[in-house]
This record gives sequence, C-alpha cells and structure tokens, in this order.
Amino acid sequence: MQALYITISVIIVVASVLLTLIVLVQNSKGGGLAANFAAGNTTFGVRQTADFLEKTTWVLAAIVLVLCVAATFFTPKASKGAASSIENQIQTAPATEGEPALPADNVITIPAEGGEVAAPAETPAE
Repeated sequence: MQALYITISVIIVVASVLLTLIVLVQNSKGGGLAANFAAGNTTFGVRQTADFLEKTTWVLAAIVLVLCVAATFFTPKASKGAASSIENQIQTAPATEGEPALPADNVITIPAEGGEVAAPAETPAE
C-alpha cells in the first residue's frame, strides 16, 4: 500500500510540474509558444498549437485532481500499537523531581524592606 501511495505522489508531482510549464508557455492573448510559429502557419500552426496547449492543460489538471483523490485512499495508516518517536521519548523520559511550584494565584511576592513579605497588590475591579 505504501509503495502505491509513493508512486501516486511522484506522478502527482511530475504532472504538477508539467502543468506549471504548460501554463507558463501559454499566453492569454494568443502569444506565448503559439506566437513563435506565426510565420510558418502550416499543418501544426498557431491555432493548433494553442488548442494543443489548452487541451494538455485540461488533461493534466484532471490527472492531478484524480490522483489527489486516489492518494487519499492509499495513505498509509498508522498501526494501533505504534507510537510516534516523540511519544516514545516522553514515556521513557526519567521523572524529574524538585520542579519549582508557583503559588496558587500565580503571583510572585518580593520581600519588602526589613525581610517581611509584602501582600500582593489587589487589581482594580473592572
């Protein structure tokens, strides 16, 4: 299953690169690759070049769309017993002791002059 997914992914990348190149060759106003053949308008002339590029664009777009949908059915599924490497590291990490604990109200108090701890300032009511 994973080999089929990789194969489909590679075909998607190749089709996408080809689609990008074909779109870049085209010009929306009849220029692009078709303009290079304006002088030699024979069997495979300007209109046939533009038609070929347009049909190729649609075919490649359809191929990418179909392969992307097909790839979702062949994505590798994680087995139920397998854990990620991060989960394995968390589970095998040694327990740490002596972590600092914050006060319940998360206010750090600073001793006042004379060594006494000052009461935390109250916040104004909104």
